[in-house]
Amino acid sequence: MDKNNNSAPDNGGHVAWFRQSAPYIHAHRGRTFVILFGGEAVDHGGFAHLIHDITLLSSLGVKIVLVHGARPQIKQQLEALNITSEFADGLRVTLAEHMPAVEQAVGQVRMKTEAQLSMGLPNTPMAGASVRVVSGNFVTARPYGIRDGIDYCQTGNVRKIDADAISQHLKNNNMVLISPIGYSPTGEIFNLRAEDVATEAAIALNADKLIFVMENNGVTDKQGGLLQQLNLPQAQSWLKNHGTADNRQTDIETQSHLNNAAQACRGGVRRAHLVSRKIDGALLLELYTRDGIGTLVTAENYEGLRHAVIEDIGGIMGLISPLEEQGVLVKRSREQLELDINNFTVIERDGMIIACAAIFIFTEEQVAELACLAVHRDYQAHGRGNDLMQHIEWQAKKNHMKKIFTLTTQTMHWFIERGYVECSADDLPMEKKSLYNYQRNSKVLCKQIV
Repeated sequence: MDKNNNSAPDNGGHVAWFRQSAPYIHAHRGRTFVILFGGEAVDHGGFAHLIHDITLLSSLGVKIVLVHGARPQIKQQLEALNITSEFADGLRVTLAEHMPAVEQAVGQVRMKTEAQLSMGLPNTPMAGASVRVVSGNFVTARPYGIRDGIDYCQTGNVRKIDADAISQHLKNNNMVLISPIGYSPTGEIFNLRAEDVATEAAIALNADKLIFVMENNGVTDKQGGLLQQLNLPQAQSWLKNHGTADNRQTDIETQSHLNNAAQACRGGVRRAHLVSRKIDGALLLELYTRDGIGTLVTAENYEGLRHAVIEDIGGIMGLISPLEEQGVLVKRSREQLELDINNFTVIERDGMIIACAAIFIFTEEQVAELACLAVHRDYQAHGRGNDLMQHIEWQAKKNHMKKIFTLTTQTMHWFIERGYVECSADDLPMEKKSLYNYQRNSKVLCKQIV
């Protein structure tokens, strides 16, 4: 390369992007992701790019379980045999005589996926890559049965996922590929919804993420704007308000995927992502950039998590008073709490405030403060403090803050274990620095918002 060539790439921009990705690379290494893609993706010209990106995730230390769909391929096989499928409640009614076509279609998709994963051609993103892909009978199924008088025949439900076998393959650095086919203990074969297979696999594996690579770009509001993040109540509200009145295929797909994402989160999966296969590099943009490119559904502990109101003052005071007496928290008067109540988030259980935290925004410096984080001693073993911290960080991100800080005297290690680093009081926003109590000598801990 001519080093004096003025048309050379922007190396500085590339380095900056790579550095910004570093926190995500560290965070995702060793994590288990279940990734679903439909049969539509397999027949698309961009499928090779999707597979390259999945392989890149694996090379970065992510443990990957792939679940593929095969709806268009099944349709093509049935049409070639002049067979028309019946659908009920969005599910294909799979007759016994349909199963050879289903098995052939699913097998073709599986083999095409394995072939792409096995490529290591020079001058491609997979050059030199060594990917071991394992498939198997990981899914035990049962019949969907007869519902509203309709016999779904060989259409089935997931009965059990062999999580132990899958986990062992992941430990051996294999990528696991699962097809939407299940087997019963009696030897029957069932046609399954790929979305259900992915969801049940993510729950059984206690996966860190469930990712739906879908036809449209995540969940949108009524104006068509992308909703970048939803908690479980917000997801449920979206599903309730959208219903099925609008029968556009994209909306039906979004409803289906969001419903499965919420189900996975309720089952213990911390985060689910809905991203478009039509955006080149969507997986990488969603997982390794600050704002992502799709919709994130979070499984934070939303048992009564809400913004505080003036009536919560007494409960907050009862919660934080013992910690103030111990010197863990700085003392706050009732009057100050009343002034700051709109900054507080609380978790309520059976009418009792069991946790709280506050956020204070310093717009000029684009910095936020996480303050007054407290969890009742009887509820400290269930991750509520971590959920509140993540919620406050999400609020900071939503307000376009670049950094968040907290002051602490006795819980430094708890914050450090969650990505905070020690800073100086000189790093505080000017307004906060003028109020810093040098006699209390609190540690200042900071974290970049990513």
